[in-house]
Amino acid sequence: MAIRERLSGNEAVSFAIKQINPDVMPAFPITPSTEIPQYVSAYIANGECDTEFIPVESEHSSMSATIGASAAGARALTATSSCGLALMWEELYVAASNRLPVVLALVNRALSGPININCDHSDSMGARDSGWIQIYAENNQEAYDNFVQAYRISEHKDVMLPVMICQDGFITSHAVENIELLEDDVVKNFVGEYEPENYLLNSETPMAVGPYAVSNYYMESKKAQTEAMKNAKQVILDVANEFAGISGRQYGFFEEYRLEDAEYAIVMIGSAAGTTKDAIDYLREKGKKVGLLKIRVFRPFPEKEIAQALKNTKAVAILDRAESFNAHGGPLGSEVTQALFNAKCTMEVRNYIYGLGGRDFRVEDASNVYSELEALITEGKEIENYKYIGLRSED
Repeated sequence: MAIRERLSGNEAVSFAIKQINPDVMPAFPITPSTEIPQYVSAYIANGECDTEFIPVESEHSSMSATIGASAAGARALTATSSCGLALMWEELYVAASNRLPVVLALVNRALSGPININCDHSDSMGARDSGWIQIYAENNQEAYDNFVQAYRISEHKDVMLPVMICQDGFITSHAVENIELLEDDVVKNFVGEYEPENYLLNSETPMAVGPYAVSNYYMESKKAQTEAMKNAKQVILDVANEFAGISGRQYGFFEEYRLEDAEYAIVMIGSAAGTTKDAIDYLREKGKKVGLLKIRVFRPFPEKEIAQALKNTKAVAILDRAESFNAHGGPLGSEVTQALFNAKCTMEVRNYIYGLGGRDFRVEDASNVYSELEALITEGKEIENYKYIGLRSED
C-alpha cells in the first residue's frame, strides 16, 4: 500500500537509499546535494539502515572510494553536484570503463564560473560522454522512483554500467511536494540483493580491475561499453514495466504530453517541463495544437524513438539548460537534431537556451516559444536557429 508523504527531492532520494540499504556510501558535502548524505548518515546513526558511511576529504575521493567498494563486491553509491562532479571527472570514466554498477545521486547545479549555486544542467551534460547512464526527473516523485529503479538497471548482467540519477537543484531538491512512497519490503524485494559474479574479494576467482590496456585491447573495451549501453535501453524499459506493477507509475525513455496531434512541440529535460505543461494546457484551451516531449533517459540516447514521437509535428523547439559552447546550440539540441536528420524528418527545428544559473523559466516563456514556432510555419517569420530565453534587456 502506498505511503503518502510530503518530502523534498533530497529527502525522497535519501528515503529510497534507506529502503535499498546499500553496503557503502562515501560522500563529501556540496550544495545543493549536501542533504542527501546528511539524511542517510542520520538514518545510519538511528539504526534505520546499516550502510557503511565513509566521510572523505573531497568528491574525487568519494567517487574513488565508491569505485573501490564496488570493485570489492559491495553495492555502493555517492551523491554530489556541480563542481563536485567536475572534481570526480577522472573517476567517472574509471567507473564506467571498469563496468562497475555504482549509482550517483546528482543534484544538478551550474558549473563555475562565475560561481553560481543554482540549477542548470551544465554539470551532468558535461559528463554525458563519460559512459554513464543518465536518467532525469521532473519532480520529487520521479526522483524517488528513478532511484528505486537505478540498481536494477546498473546491476543487470547485460549492462553493468554506472547510473547517474539527476534532479534539478533547489527546484526539486529543496522544494517539498506530495509524493507516494513504496513500503520498505516492496522496495527491498524489487531491488533485491546484490550478488556480483566477479569481484576483488572473491578468493575463488582472482582478478584485476582497471589494468593498463595496450592498443591491442583498448578499442575492444570501448566497444564492449558501447554494447552495454545499447543493451541498457531494453533493460530500462523492462525495469520500468516491472516498477509500474508495484507502483502504478509507468516510465519510459520520455514522456509525451499532449503530443499525439501536436503541430508544434517543445523538447526538454527536467523540472521546467511542468511549467511547459501549464503553458500547453492554456494554449490548448485556445485551440492551439501544442505538445511536449520530456526526455527522461538521456544516456543511452533514444534516437529512433524520439524521431518517431516527433515525426508528425510541423516545428520543434529543443530547449537546453546547458551550453555546449559550440556556437550553434546546446547538447540536447545537437543530439535531437541529429536524430531527426537521421530519420529524414522534415519539420523545422530550432534550439533555445534557457534557465542557466537558475534563471526563471515562466509559463509565458514557453507560450512565446510556441508562438514563434507557429509564426515560423504560418507566416514565414524566421527565428534564430540558436537563441537565449529570458536575457535581461540591454536597454
